[in-house]
Amino acid sequence: MDLGVLGTVLLIVCARVADVSLGTMRTMFIIQGRRGAAFGIGFVESLIWVYVVSSVIKNLTQPIYAVSFALGFALGNYIGITLEGWMAPGKQVVRIFSRNAHAIAERLREQQFVVSEFAATGLQGPIDMLFLQTDRRKVPAVLRVVTNLDPDSFYIVDDVRMTSAKPRSGPRAFAPTGWRAVFKKK
Repeated sequence: MDLGVLGTVLLIVCARVADVSLGTMRTMFIIQGRRGAAFGIGFVESLIWVYVVSSVIKNLTQPIYAVSFALGFALGNYIGITLEGWMAPGKQVVRIFSRNAHAIAERLREQQFVVSEFAATGLQGPIDMLFLQTDRRKVPAVLRVVTNLDPDSFYIVDDVRMTSAKPRSGPRAFAPTGWRAVFKKK
């Protein structure tokens, strides 16, 4: 294989990785309702795709180009999902049902989480519910506290699409800066 073909193969793989990874991020931003970010990423993603597909179609006699296209697609899915998990953008709401809710709430407040407590009635009688909203990347820390203090608790974690305002107590959430501020706009 000559260096020109090898270079083109590597370029196709890298471009497909970028294209598909961007597609994963675009989908995430669409789900979160971030139209501007989804628009910009979609434009770049489709531009890359057009150039890569045209280079593969021009060289259909070389099967290695088609294989590199498929390899880039597979790697792009893997890397895109990994990046999405690493970035963990967005907010989530955690609802916790526990008979030990007050102790859980106190421990979470010690860790600077804003927690609301509610009395509830479950299948087996009275139970308490905790409600909190936090950054998605902080949810594992919340769940560690919950499961350490009450392994029998029940919790639900949901994505937050929109809120009326930020919580008025607890640590101030800092606004994104730099390149992250671009993705925050809706």
